[in-house]
Amino acid sequence: MKTILLIATCDTKADEVQFMREQLERNDGAGLIMDVGVLGNPCFTPDIPNSVVAAAAGATLDELAALGDENQAMTRMAAGAVLLAKDLYQQGAVQAVIVLGGTMGTDLALDVTGALPLGMPKLVVSTVSFSHLIPPERIAPDLMMILWAGGLYGLNTICRTMLAQAAGAVLGACNAVVPPTNQRPIVGMTSLGKSCLTYMTILKPALEARGFEVAVFHTTGMGGSAFEALVAQGRFVAVLDLSLQEVSNHVNGSIVTSGAGRLEAAGRAGIPQIVAPGAVDMIDLPTWQPLPPNYAERAYHAHNRLIASVATTPSERCATARYIADKLTHATGPTALVLPLKGVQEWDRPGEVLHAPQAHRAFVDEVRAHVQPPVQVVELDAHINDGAFATGVLEIFDDWVARGVISAGQAVV
Repeated sequence: MKTILLIATCDTKADEVQFMREQLERNDGAGLIMDVGVLGNPCFTPDIPNSVVAAAAGATLDELAALGDENQAMTRMAAGAVLLAKDLYQQGAVQAVIVLGGTMGTDLALDVTGALPLGMPKLVVSTVSFSHLIPPERIAPDLMMILWAGGLYGLNTICRTMLAQAAGAVLGACNAVVPPTNQRPIVGMTSLGKSCLTYMTILKPALEARGFEVAVFHTTGMGGSAFEALVAQGRFVAVLDLSLQEVSNHVNGSIVTSGAGRLEAAGRAGIPQIVAPGAVDMIDLPTWQPLPPNYAERAYHAHNRLIASVATTPSERCATARYIADKLTHATGPTALVLPLKGVQEWDRPGEVLHAPQAHRAFVDEVRAHVQPPVQVVELDAHINDGAFATGVLEIFDDWVARGVISAGQAVV
């Protein structure tokens, strides 16, 4: 029997959380209910009362109520819920977690699910699922979400459907989960689709032949967030962070961002990182929204009906170069920046719509001026999608393996 940790404010979500426990039991599971409410008293006795959650955060319920600030109080309750949830999972008392809530419960849910390990099924049932209110960087790499439609106050035939699906989804995930293994050292790589950046087609098989496993992350906001989260968890022996257009997006105010923490986790943890400015010459925009007037005269590429890109100006590229330089300056581990002098994505080649050689030269000059030792800068007279770029990256990687900077894999015979 799989036991699912159910977290909710039980003074306001009593019917809903008990309904979910019933659904789990109907399908040969079990529910362990944790109450994270502060002010009200639930109409039933939760398995883990709110007083226990508050105590785990080093406070009493009266002390939290006396704060007079619901945000501060729930932030403290979130800290207690994180500690208890991690402990329950490590003990084997629970195999998955479901958190229910509106904005308040979702805020807490992101803390709890973000702290739990990869491979533990985790699902958030929220009235704001998939909303722009949720920062991408707070979403756990393997988090599942379902929109709690019609679920603001009390049960009804609509929201029962969502709650039952959530219960079934987590039970199914528990039965199907494949825990991550450490059979081969893993290298984390960032890239985009093959129509924009193609180096992964060379680098991935080459690294696998050297005995490494390669995980490639799609840098369209959520991918970069997942990448940073797993780097912070120590999942990778090295990273090839070669696509940084999320950084350009963040600097230039695009919603296609991974947040201010992008390009930090590897440096903070001292993990060897090879970095390149893949696609930093673009600002990504939702295709389904009107093009902002200030971009009307720029080179424009619609990739599909979800995402489009405009070319950045020389001054915007220089600002991005300085931002990257600052991030790399704070790295505590081996860091190399590979700088392709002939372009950073497929649509900036000669004859393509985003080709802007003068703007790229401005970026290159700004990198030269601001990236300082101990960061190693390797300039290549090549485009990022040329074979010479992948060869240059592999030369650095192989040198670091030979010198013991990167833990070696086992060659595939």
